[in-house]
Amino acid sequence: MFVSEIGFGGWGIGKSMWGRTDDADSRKALIAAIESGINYFDTAAVYGHGHSERLIGRVAREVGAQVLIGTKGPPKNMEWPAHASTRLAHAFPGQWIETRVEKSLRNIKTDSLDILMFHVWTDNWLKDDMWPETLDMLKRLKMVGKIRSLGVSINSDDPNSALKIVESGTVDMVQVIVNIFDQRATEKLLPLCKEKNVGIVVRCPFDEGGLTGALTPKTRFEPDDFRSYYFGNDRLSETCKRAEAISKILVGKHAASLAEAALKFCLSFPEVSAVIPGMRTAGHVKENVRAADNGYFAANVLDSLKEHAWIRDFYR
Repeated sequence: MFVSEIGFGGWGIGKSMWGRTDDADSRKALIAAIESGINYFDTAAVYGHGHSERLIGRVAREVGAQVLIGTKGPPKNMEWPAHASTRLAHAFPGQWIETRVEKSLRNIKTDSLDILMFHVWTDNWLKDDMWPETLDMLKRLKMVGKIRSLGVSINSDDPNSALKIVESGTVDMVQVIVNIFDQRATEKLLPLCKEKNVGIVVRCPFDEGGLTGALTPKTRFEPDDFRSYYFGNDRLSETCKRAEAISKILVGKHAASLAEAALKFCLSFPEVSAVIPGMRTAGHVKENVRAADNGYFAANVLDSLKEHAWIRDFYR
């Protein structure tokens, strides 16, 4: 089953860390996505303590749609991102993985997870004494059909932290940040994944809203919305200034809006299987699927955007 180029990012509908979210709106967005041809839905066990998993699973059953659901299992120590010094026993021991798989199966109400991802990763775990045990558990879960494909969600601040796991042939896909600001993954990770036939799902194409064109220096977020920190201090005004400069290059000439341009940028790399913008309303779905209809950026356009790369880690 081929994945749709535009996938559905399910963090925002989890009712945690994104301010107030209405399940009725989320359900309409999920149905609109299915009706628009989106067949990949990305979620995680920690998105609302399983709320996102349950909601996506329920709507898929109600509609009777054949979709792919990728979910992420959390580390036992609940630390994001993974630290290079963290031992595998504190993050993903075999028994913990099995427990989390069973929990996600119950949340989604399915017998098999289409894709299970480590929600954090460091290549140092490949040298950990516990890696053979963890790998054996993953193989057994695959053998009995409880997971079909395995992936890793790469640390937000280092797209090169999963080069060795990709090189090893252990995973079927990786999920990584790629956007006009953060282009680092295009240098080593994407070419390696192409060589190893590993799928790539791109997250955060909008830089948590910074590349949608909807934010201004006066935008304010609710206290329980993580973006109140992400765009704290002078970060929001700097983001808006940089986004405006990008808009002048792309909007009108290469895309109808900055949001469309942000998605088209990600899809312009042939190694990318899908990009998963967050969609909390049916309107978001309609806007996002449009990006896959109007072609991609030529090489000269991509080259012109390299000078707008902006390396920073606002998640810490």
